[in-house]
Amino acid sequence: MNHWLVKSEPFKYSWEKFNEDGRTFWDGVRNYQARNNLKAMKEGDLVLFYHSNEGKNVVGIAKVVKEFYQDPTTDDTNWVVVDLAPVETLKNPVSLEQIKAEPSLADISLIRQGRLSVMPLKANEFDKILEMSA
Repeated sequence: MNHWLVKSEPFKYSWEKFNEDGRTFWDGVRNYQARNNLKAMKEGDLVLFYHSNEGKNVVGIAKVVKEFYQDPTTDDTNWVVVDLAPVETLKNPVSLEQIKAEPSLADISLIRQGRLSVMPLKANEFDKILEMSA
């Protein structure tokens, strides 16, 4: 199983709205590295949901429920989506400041490539963020 982090601006698509919907396709990715990350996602992979711009917190866990397919919001075949479903709301959101202060997370893409919207996490990084939310 692989682990991922996706970012969404809460005013565009919040964790709360995601939970109401129960499932969504992850669209709007227009960066080739993020697109390649979507293509690497496998059904059952776990995904941290991060509120960007406002809040700047990891707020929940989702899972990949359908692997990549053509983004239905564009005719451009360069872009793909995956389907995600919410799994669990974190007891305590984990802020970007907390993540930056944790030495074991110094190399994650959230810090190194702040504009990347879909990024891989190592299992120990995923687990550390969950531990920080307890």
